[in-house]
Amino acid sequence: MPYIHFTDQQKEQAAGVDLAAFLESRGEKLVRSGRDFRLTSDHSVTIQGNRWYDHASQKGGGPISFVRQFYGLDYPGAVELLLGGGGTVYPAARERVREPPKPFELPPAHKDARRVFAYLVKHRKIAPEVVSHFVRAGLLYEDAEHHNAVFVGTDEQGVPRHAHKRSTNSFGKAFRLNVEGSFPRYSFHHLGTDGALFVFEAPVDMLSYITLHPNRWQEHSYVACCGTSFLPVEKMLDRMPQVEEVFLCLDNDVAGHTASKRMASFLAEKNIPSQRLVSQLKDWNDDLTRMGQEQKGVQLCQTFGC
Repeated sequence: MPYIHFTDQQKEQAAGVDLAAFLESRGEKLVRSGRDFRLTSDHSVTIQGNRWYDHASQKGGGPISFVRQFYGLDYPGAVELLLGGGGTVYPAARERVREPPKPFELPPAHKDARRVFAYLVKHRKIAPEVVSHFVRAGLLYEDAEHHNAVFVGTDEQGVPRHAHKRSTNSFGKAFRLNVEGSFPRYSFHHLGTDGALFVFEAPVDMLSYITLHPNRWQEHSYVACCGTSFLPVEKMLDRMPQVEEVFLCLDNDVAGHTASKRMASFLAEKNIPSQRLVSQLKDWNDDLTRMGQEQKGVQLCQTFGC
């Protein structure tokens, strides 16, 4: 490769590119997650200004390292691309204002959980007894302000350390967000007594899988990573030395497959066997709702004829 000389100003310009603008201009899809953006293709990667972080591999950096990591370019190629080598001039990220970390606090609870029950049972087809179990345990409730479903994760002493909010709107764009100040290691989970641990991306998929496989479900352990980070799985293994096998039940898409491979590699290093369980559709709730629609169709045929 011919030597390419970059001035200090050019290096600073490449290192200061707004990553979200860069990615969107190249057709990448991003979703808002609090102050950050997440890659739709890999939910473990968050973007803020000119910084990125992969929560699965626990690595991060600036635009140059991002382009080298995810586009497979060497240093000169990465700098050249960020400087507009493809014909596009990318804006600089705004200077980040460092704010003190916000202490974790659960959103105020509504007086009842009727909307949460209606959404999860009627729309998401989750078994009412499964929803009731987590509500009674204080791990699921309805927030007072927006009537979101709040999925709570607790530490070893039962103290809430994590909360994931999800809108209960049956139509329109879904709202999903981890409460600021949440500790990623303590995401929504259930501690069982046997040696099986089931891992999911979203709480709704965890409850859907339990609905689909209800036999003695409380004996097993489950964790919803609220993303694809390995940190919640690692914490569950610390808390449950009796775990003998981990079942990776992440989404049936590129991000889910990629994260499952990473997790399987981490588990192999710990000498813990793992299996990949894949939903027929994109995720376990899609499977559950589709099954409900098919059963409804059969009932209509039996009643009116087809």
